[in-house]
Amino acid sequence: MYLITVLGNLLMILAVSSDPHLHTPMYFFLSNLSFVDICFTSTTVPKMLVNIQTQSKVITYEGCITQMYFFLLFGVLDDFLLTVMAYDRFVAICHPLHYTVIMHPRLCGLLVLVSWVMSALYSLLQSLMTLQLSFRTLLHIPHFFCELNQMIQLACSDNFLNTLVMYFAAVLLTGGPLAGILYSYSKIVSSIHAMSSAKGKYKAFSTCASHLSVVFLFYCTIIGVYLSSAVTHSSQSSAITSVMYTLVTPMLNPFIYSLRNKDIKGALKKIFWMARMKITE
Repeated sequence: MYLITVLGNLLMILAVSSDPHLHTPMYFFLSNLSFVDICFTSTTVPKMLVNIQTQSKVITYEGCITQMYFFLLFGVLDDFLLTVMAYDRFVAICHPLHYTVIMHPRLCGLLVLVSWVMSALYSLLQSLMTLQLSFRTLLHIPHFFCELNQMIQLACSDNFLNTLVMYFAAVLLTGGPLAGILYSYSKIVSSIHAMSSAKGKYKAFSTCASHLSVVFLFYCTIIGVYLSSAVTHSSQSSAITSVMYTLVTPMLNPFIYSLRNKDIKGALKKIFWMARMKITE
């Protein structure tokens, strides 16, 4: 599954970069999302595979904090990029005549840069706050990676401030982008509903269908993780649900975007055709 995730997202990046027709804001954000998905999965899965292979589940304190930092970085970045992509669809459908003026390359780069900076600052804050906590010398983490919530709960010192910041940030960084996505799509639905042509309605909706599917999958799995941990208090059920958004969701994203997208299909066919021609030479 990990190899499928990496290869699928790499193919998506290669398809976008190799085809000049795909050098648009939508595909620029999509290639960034694919890169982040590779990084997001790579923060946890390789270590888990090594643990299974070596029959050892040991990780150093420094390694645990580093893993937690990058997991938070790429997880929050995924969230921000999905929001930016929703804004891109909002401008494309609600303001089509001004799309190229609004979504110029400088703004697209700035949106991605701001997403990276905000994600990095948040993950740095949580990592530094976790470093202030005291832990036992030998610690058993009931999870397959160093999750922030588990680390805070296992602390020996007072963790009230960490818990408060964690939940406040979760509401802000999940609720804020989700509200932005919902607002964008409420405007998109209104614009599509106002269209007189059935063909125009279908074309407008088809450009959003893949993004909507990914957003639904991303948020449902995250909400499922925290609901399962809150209701059952079972680390095993939380770990199983975590696999969904750390591995399954990044693996499915390239398939969701390529199956319903003729441009991506065309670019991938060109890549495979060129590869086959080089092999036969």
